[in-house]
Amino acid sequence: MNRREFIKLYSAGRRDFSRANLEGADLSGANLVGTNLSRAFLAVADMREAKLIGAFLIGANMVDANLSRANLHKALLFGANLSGANLSGANLSEANLVGANLEGAYVTKEQLARAKSLQFTIMPDGTKHE
Repeated sequence: MNRREFIKLYSAGRRDFSRANLEGADLSGANLVGTNLSRAFLAVADMREAKLIGAFLIGANMVDANLSRANLHKALLFGANLSGANLSGANLSEANLVGANLEGAYVTKEQLARAKSLQFTIMPDGTKHE
């Protein structure tokens, strides 16, 4: 699914994109507040500055995605694969990252300190948060 198809469906009121294939999609700057992207395939997607406040990203594959300056406030990222993702400047305040994989992700300790939970999360250096 490309950006045009996605935005058309979103504009028509659809908010459930669970299991959608959005690999490499350009969603930069998109307003996706509260959208269900659980188990979606978002590898290499460009989501720079996207508004993902309260979004459901449970089990989403976001390998090598660009989430720089994205707003992930209160997003649910249980078990999401963010390995290699660019999270520079992203807002992770109150985001729930239980069991997420952040190995190789570009994210600061300060950003992670604002998250709600990092239990069982694989940290950027490959260690497991306890």
